[in-house]
Amino acid sequence: MKKLYRLGVIGCGVMADAVLRGVTLSDFIRAKKVVVSDKDEEKLSSARDLGIEACTDNRFVAENSEYLLIAVKPQNFEEVAEDIAAVRPEKVISIMAGVKKATVRGALGVGVKVARAMPNLPCTIGSGMIAVDMYDFGRSFDDTEFITKLFDCMGTVMSCPEEKMDAVTGISGSGPAYVFMFIDALIDAGVKQGLKREEARLLAVQTVMGAAEMIQREDAPMSDFVAKVCSKGGTTVEAVKVLEDEGFRSVVNEAVAACVKKAEELSK
Repeated sequence: MKKLYRLGVIGCGVMADAVLRGVTLSDFIRAKKVVVSDKDEEKLSSARDLGIEACTDNRFVAENSEYLLIAVKPQNFEEVAEDIAAVRPEKVISIMAGVKKATVRGALGVGVKVARAMPNLPCTIGSGMIAVDMYDFGRSFDDTEFITKLFDCMGTVMSCPEEKMDAVTGISGSGPAYVFMFIDALIDAGVKQGLKREEARLLAVQTVMGAAEMIQREDAPMSDFVAKVCSKGGTTVEAVKVLEDEGFRSVVNEAVAACVKKAEELSK
């Protein structure tokens, strides 16, 4: 039976809002073909502003949507599953951190096809990174194309098997926090060296953006980029030496490992 909506979304938090804005403002899906539910009426106002149908009835969304995106916090999934289990949605997309596809299938029905995605915070401005496991959809071009285009509206999409998703969490999912901290540290260092905070902020932010863009444009080893900045006997060499001596790489590695470990614990 033909569904009323092309896309249904359960949960209307920050990431779901990014999806809704991405798909409607890019004209990938017309607003009237999207529906969203959330138990908190206040969270639905931004969706209504986009012309999207909004309600508090999870079952209605699940029954009437071709693709069902579940975007609630992992701890709220059990409640959502109770609401929609009887519906047995056919095509589910999950952006719940740490919730495995098997868990979703176990709660909603063995025959349910589940795609699992890990988006990150920059998706909210259309510059995100999204890793997606679409294995359940096999060779269905229409389904995999839809899911890919759905996340294309938010940033860059990478196909990724579920077994690597915890590692993805450690790099791109949580990675923006590491970058924010690094920029903040640069700003503080600049202030200590006599710059005004707004001056240090502009210098730090633009430097990180420019460095990232260089890496995107040129396929070369990271060491080559570092070498381009380091003149023999110059200022950068001294700074890089301190970072290496103080274990900069080791700290980053330990931080990512701790994040991945926590993700693995949450998914059990």
